[in-house]
Amino acid sequence: MGQKVHLGLIYGGKSGEHDVSLRTAFAVMGELDYAKYEITPFYITRLGEWRVGSMLGGQPGAIDELRLEPVDGAPVPVVPDLPLAPLLDRLAGGAPAGGGQPIDVVFPLLHGTFGEDGTIQGLLEIADIPFVGAGVLASAAGMDKITMKKIFAYEGLPQCVFRYFNRAQWEKDASFFIMECEVALGYPCFVKPSNLGSSVGITKAKNREELIAAIDFAFRFDRRVIVEEFVDAREIEVSVLGNDDPKISVPGEIAPSNEFYDYKAKYVDGKSTIHIPANIPNKTAEAVRDMALRAFLAIDGAGLSRVDFFLRKTDGQLFINEVNTMPGFTPISMYPLMWKESGLPYKDLLDKLIELAFKRYADRQTIDYGGSGGN
Repeated sequence: MGQKVHLGLIYGGKSGEHDVSLRTAFAVMGELDYAKYEITPFYITRLGEWRVGSMLGGQPGAIDELRLEPVDGAPVPVVPDLPLAPLLDRLAGGAPAGGGQPIDVVFPLLHGTFGEDGTIQGLLEIADIPFVGAGVLASAAGMDKITMKKIFAYEGLPQCVFRYFNRAQWEKDASFFIMECEVALGYPCFVKPSNLGSSVGITKAKNREELIAAIDFAFRFDRRVIVEEFVDAREIEVSVLGNDDPKISVPGEIAPSNEFYDYKAKYVDGKSTIHIPANIPNKTAEAVRDMALRAFLAIDGAGLSRVDFFLRKTDGQLFINEVNTMPGFTPISMYPLMWKESGLPYKDLLDKLIELAFKRYADRQTIDYGGSGGN
């Protein structure tokens, strides 16, 4: 067997989805093939401090070197607090402390702001290192709901009616935006921070008083807010895997344990019902796959994404909701479960994502960024 791939895992982070990232990292670390990979974990604290763990995978059971601490009753990996070498040097070819091969590829297992929004992707592109998942553009567009919906609109993808505004606009003329929401959307409606994930900061408002409170709450998490119409619908999802010629999984369906699929329903209580494949007509399943492919290519996605839809109960109308460019890999996460049902087990899925990272990197090396091929 040839030399192992040295894989850097980055997880934790400053966002409100820190614990989700830890759960994802724990799941991935537990499923990686240590006969193929050397692992160096990079843990980012809630304050944004970086910690680098010792290299894992060099011997059987090396994953046990990680200290386990409880978060919401579940064990999660916390990297030992070791000094951090200059970050870019460590990522971009500098030898790890104590020797060993440089890092070959990075898997950013970060959710939310400062991780899923293009920031870490920009750092890795500056460091000139292959990494799993979408680049700066797709990550940023997929993270920001307002921008994403504008792209969907340009592509002609059907979606729910929405309105949006920033904090300054709200403070200047709140009564206008309240009227806008009431006339265009009605009640109930959903209020969301524009730039956040995992349903953090989302509220279902049933009247004007709740709408105002929900908007104030959403502004705690972002400077822009989006308000969407309520659609009595089933929640359908598909997983996307690939770069410029991606594959689409079988669709799945979520029946939330709570009033809507919020943070608790996704990651805490584990009571939501999952149906994979979704019990929908073949024609609808094909429409879901087609729209997911169009949305993925529209934002210039790469590696992986989960695309979410609403299927209205009254007439079967399909609406695209969002593209998630770094979906969770927790044991109850839809992304790996849908690929498992499609014939791609977890370990093989991780191998494929790393392979796609190398292919995307090789493709980017063909681009003349300096313009030396011009006049």
